Amino acid sequence: MKGWALALSWLTVLPVRAGAPEAGVAAAAIRWAPVIGALLGAAAAALLLGLSALGVPALAAGLLTVGFLAVATRGMHLDGLADTADGLGCYGPPERALAVMRDGGAGPFAVVTLIVLLGTQATALAALAPHGLRAVTAVAVAAAAGRAGFAWVARRGVRAARPGGLGATVAGSQQWWVAPAWWSALALAGLLAWGWRGALAVGLGAILVVVLSRHTARRFGGMTGDVLGAASEVATTAALIVLATASPSGTTWW
Repeated sequence: MKGWALALSWLTVLPVRAGAPEAGVAAAAIRWAPVIGALLGAAAAALLLGLSALGVPALAAGLLTVGFLAVATRGMHLDGLADTADGLGCYGPPERALAVMRDGGAGPFAVVTLIVLLGTQATALAALAPHGLRAVTAVAVAAAAGRAGFAWVARRGVRAARPGGLGATVAGSQQWWVAPAWWSALALAGLLAWGWRGALAVGLGAILVVVLSRHTARRFGGMTGDVLGAASEVATTAALIVLATASPSGTTWW
């Protein structure tokens, strides 16, 4: 249960005491991450449905739900996405990119990426709200699929881009099959709840994580904790887009 406690401590605002992260415990925390994601997604969907029931406009409810998720995760994943975007957007060797990512400020690539991603998430959530309780499954699966990407980014054979930090703690800690196993289970859950769109949502997110992990490992010379956050947000957003691309009656637009 130490891995579970550390996952809660790392990935939520809950005041869970986990102690210093040992290598084995940190690896277990990464494996627990999709469960944390599913719980966060279910809570966010419940908030979305509650706001919709109160008559809050759909887009406003979506934006408030996105804000809730940012607070519930300390904005950690969004910060990782912003830093990764700035690192990928700069010129120079890996050392230059890592220095930009450590800077702490938000450059133009980070700002644009956050605006587009958060706006897309809010719009997708607004489209899911009319689906009622099925929206809970959709958001939970999307959030879990995003966190399953942690295990792929931190798989065996991918080294840390720099010493110290979360990336160095978990780099290379996961067997290659952990992320595919999670994605397969979540694709099945999506298939049962949403038909082929549910499986496609998870699959698209997985593909984007694989591409992002490969590109960032080349660009940065390995993985960092920021890439974990970026992978989570990209995969979650992709899944939400696919699941939201349907009318409340269940017919698809494409």
